[in-house]
Parts: sequence; C-alpha cells; structure tokens
Amino acid sequence: MKILKYNGGMTRKRLLWLGLIGLVVAGSIGIYLVYPRLILAAYQRYPNAVPDQLLYLAATPLPTALPAPTVRADSNVAVSDPSEQLSVISDQLEQLQPTVTASPTATLVPTFTPQSQIPSLSETEESNLQSPTPKPTATSTPLPPTATPLPTAVRLENIDIIPQKFNNCGPANLTITLGYHGVEVDQLDVGDVIKPNYDDRNVSPWEIVDYVNKETPMQARYFVGGDVPLLKQLIAAGYPVIIEKGLYPNAWEGWMGHYLTLVGYDDVSQEFISLDTFLGPWDGSGRRDSYETIHEFWQQFNHTFILVYPPQDEAEILAMLPPKFDDPVQMWSQTAIANQELTTAEPDNPYAWFNLGSSLIRLSNLIGDPSLPESAAAAFDQARTIGLPWRMLWYQFEPYEAYLASGRTADVFTLSDAILSTEGGQNVEETYLYRSYAYTALGDETAAAAALATALELNPNLETAVSDQ
Repeated sequence: MKILKYNGGMTRKRLLWLGLIGLVVAGSIGIYLVYPRLILAAYQRYPNAVPDQLLYLAATPLPTALPAPTVRADSNVAVSDPSEQLSVISDQLEQLQPTVTASPTATLVPTFTPQSQIPSLSETEESNLQSPTPKPTATSTPLPPTATPLPTAVRLENIDIIPQKFNNCGPANLTITLGYHGVEVDQLDVGDVIKPNYDDRNVSPWEIVDYVNKETPMQARYFVGGDVPLLKQLIAAGYPVIIEKGLYPNAWEGWMGHYLTLVGYDDVSQEFISLDTFLGPWDGSGRRDSYETIHEFWQQFNHTFILVYPPQDEAEILAMLPPKFDDPVQMWSQTAIANQELTTAEPDNPYAWFNLGSSLIRLSNLIGDPSLPESAAAAFDQARTIGLPWRMLWYQFEPYEAYLASGRTADVFTLSDAILSTEGGQNVEETYLYRSYAYTALGDETAAAAALATALELNPNLETAVSDQ
C-alpha cells in the first residue's frame, strides 16, 4: 500500500509539473505570436516611445531589392549597355525638341503590344494634371512673375499637424492642407474614398488630386520635375506644398514612399519646415530637414509635388509656375531631359535612371511615339541593375507600362511576383491590374479576368478608371 501511495503521489506531481511546463510552453508560443503585433501597435501609436531593440524583435526579415534583369525577356541578348542606350535616348529627345506637342488624334493609351490594345491608368493620371477649372481667358489678369526677392525665412501659420493612421500618409497630409484652406475633413473619411481597402499600401498623386477636385470646393493639380527654389516661392506665396518622397526611418522598416507637407523654409539654416505625419513632432513646431536632404529623397519620386488651392487662385498659381507645368507634354519632356543629363553625371544613381524611364513612358503615352517605350524599358533595366528598393513598385508603376509596351511580359511577371511575395505587396491593387494586362497580352483571358477581379476587389475605384480607357 505504501508503494502504491508513493507511486500515486509521484504521478500527481509529474502531472502537475507537466501541466506547468505545458502552460509555460503554450504561453511562450502565445507571447511569441502576439508580441510583434503588440510592439508594432505600440509603435504606431507612440513611435518615439518604443526602443529600436524591441522593433528589431518584431521585424520580419525584409527583401533586399527588386530583382535585377539578367537577359532581355524577348531575346538572348544581355541588357543594353547604358552608355549606348543613353546615346539613343539623347538623340530621341533632341529630335523631339523644341516642337514636341501632343498629336491631335493621339490618345493617352500606350501601344503596349501588337497582340492587343491594353488600357493604362496613364490617361486618368494625365487628365488630372490639368485642372477641371478652365484656364484664365484673354480677359483674365494673371499676376506677373515677381522679381522681388523672397523672404529669407517663412513659416505658414494656422496649419496643424495630425498623426497619420496606418499607411495613411496621403489622406493625412491632404487633411492637413485642406484644413489650412478651411475645409475640415477627417483623414479616415478621406481614406475611405481614396483607398476603400484600409490595408492599401499606396495612394497615387492623381488619386489625391481627383478627390480634391470632385469632393471638395478646392482645386488641386500635381506635377513632376519641381525644384527647391519653386517650393520656396510657393510657400512664400502662402501655399503649403505636398511632396512625394522616399523615407528611410530605420533599418528594420526599410525604405518606403511618403507624403510630406512643407510649410516653411529658412535660408539661414538652409532648411525646410514640414509637418511630418509619420515622424512628428506632434507639438506643431514642425520638422526641419536640410534643402539637400529634401532634394535627395524627393528625387526618388521624380520631384513630384501637389498643390491645393482655392479655384479663384488659379491665375496666381499659373503665374508662379514655369510654363512647362501648364503643358504635360513639355513637363514630361523637360523632366526626361533633366534626368537624362543626371544619368550622365551620376551613372550609378538608380533613381535618375528610374525617373528617366518614367518620364519617357509618360511622354510616349502623351504623344504616341512608339520608339520611346523600349528606351524607357532600357532605363528601368539599368535602374534595376544598380539596385532599387524592394517597395519601389508599391508606389510607381511605369516599369510595368514600359515592359508591356515593349512586349516584355516576362518582366512584368518577374517584378509583380516579387511584390506579391510580401503581405504588404498583396494589398497593392495596381500589381494585379498590370498582371491582368500582361495576361491579356499573352492571350490568357481567364487569368487576366481573375487578376483584374482581384484588383477591383482591393480597390473598386479602379473600375471607373479602367472603364474610361
């Protein structure tokens, strides 16, 4: 009996210890699964209070870069020599200047492949460069460009910062700018319209412009090819400027795209003052970044900027802007030339090559020049060879257009596969849209329809854009 009693006691103790061990193991697994979400949630709400060491614990290893091209998808020939291709591009741009104009019968739909006509978002994007408000007529009195020196320092008042919600920098910055003009909106309400899928990783400039022009009493336009003096002039005139730029907050998050509202500048310190919805500070004092830093990261998005203003200020805005900005053809042409010159001066700058490709495909869409897409594709090849951030095609989709127009559908699938390999990339609806076009080019209508359905499920707004083509 004693032996049985002893064994029974040991059995109960063993069960107790096994139960405790099981609880510890289960709890550890639970904590392991939950803590990254808790850390990231805390970081989203209090970004300055979470130590970097905790962020690294929550981080998922990131891809390194977009895949580089090895051989041309349409041949066994290696990617073109960059110096040789630059010579071709230079000749093309020289022939287009200074008489480049849009063909009266040309559409903005690129000629992707001889197999079929595939629509593009370019038409919608380019139409938003031009304001629905008619240009000033001959009876209008635009303000002449002023020769008066700008103030050495400007800080716009009565404009408040708000922290952005998850992946919501576009709506958040637009909310800030609209509030400055007296239009009170909530960033989540703006986001519901612009990006119905809360997890959507990107809002394009044309979507922001479209919202302003359709949903508010304000007017908006977006442009590429800006520079620091123009930003200062616009701010000095009383207009906050939203720029699209790159952002590298830390190693664990990696490079990403970001919108930033500039509200001031200081020539003495050579700094812009901005309201950064991601980095703060949240006391409204503004974040200060050097002109050089803003230029460096702004270049990563082809110096894109968005203006929001009352419709009655149209004449004043047009008077301040250089003439190229009133004509999309000239704007993209001059931006292509500037980027072509930069690739010569900085041949290892991937963003210069990327911007050159973007400018060429946009120009091709506008003037219907069938020779430009292949040059654009070659520029993108070089950018990929040097190395582009893996999130690049979350925000800018011109490589897809260039490769489609050049008959290089394999490149579209290679790049879109890389984007779809991450959870965030699976919420970029444009990825599925361009895969749909690639399948259409290959004659696979079933796969094309499935990809398009996924794109429309992620963002139903695309249905209007696609049906308008």
